[in-house]
Amino acid sequence: MNTSRIALVTGANQGLGRALVEGLAARMSRDDLVLLTGRSRQRVTDAAREAARLPTTRARVEGRLLDVTDTDAVARLAEELRARHGGVDVVVSNAVARVLPGESQAERADEFIDVSNTATHAVLRSFGPVLRPGGRLIVVASSLGTLGHLDPRLHHLFDGASLNQVESVVESWRTAIHNRTAQEAGWPLWLNVPSKVAQVAAVRAVAAERRPRDLATGTLIAAVCPGMVDTATSRPWFTDYSGAQPPARAAGPVLDLILTEHVDPALYGELVRFGKVLPWHDGTPPVEQDRFLTP
Repeated sequence: MNTSRIALVTGANQGLGRALVEGLAARMSRDDLVLLTGRSRQRVTDAAREAARLPTTRARVEGRLLDVTDTDAVARLAEELRARHGGVDVVVSNAVARVLPGESQAERADEFIDVSNTATHAVLRSFGPVLRPGGRLIVVASSLGTLGHLDPRLHHLFDGASLNQVESVVESWRTAIHNRTAQEAGWPLWLNVPSKVAQVAAVRAVAAERRPRDLATGTLIAAVCPGMVDTATSRPWFTDYSGAQPPARAAGPVLDLILTEHVDPALYGELVRFGKVLPWHDGTPPVEQDRFLTP
């Protein structure tokens, strides 16, 4: 059986995802393999070639075409890695759909939810079972992923929910957006808030089922907030960008979490920012973005 480590990063041909690939390739061993995935064959090919040629790169880097909204494709890749390598050691779910402030949130809802949530559910379902003991399964979310950022009427939908229940809530939210009933039910206009809360809730659901055996084997499942990152996706949303980090710097604490030898049980199943847990029930519903948005 191949004993080299296998790492997979989705949404990795640019921005934070690419920085994570480059960081993993620099800090893993020469026998290890880092898979860089994305939806554009040319971008994936170019990014993987450039990452492999960096002077800091030690591990092998390969590009793989993967549309994370295709749940069957996600499942096939997980099975392939199980069959070829006995599983996978690091999985980072990082894909995100770009939405600009002037665009209609309702018109972009399907793509945004598919990339951010349907894909997260697929990665958790398909790669959780093939994660090798001592592995890391990380979902990139944000500080908006805490429950308090939602209207209190919605808290019970996510608090303590199973993965199936989270998935059902997300689809109900999607339907409400299309039926123009979402706001009266308490859903914010800004897609990013429910999406991030649902991502963290999904991680918590899977972690709750696996916690005893994962902690016994040094395996970590968690959501991460990398902080404000200077990317084309995030820049249009902020007037003050002085605190934004370049992707390589933002990747540092995430890589530390992934590559640390020992798992801190306090971090397991939680939303982690700079090595600290963001409490699930904290936060207040944000309103400042509403002035940018159209239904």
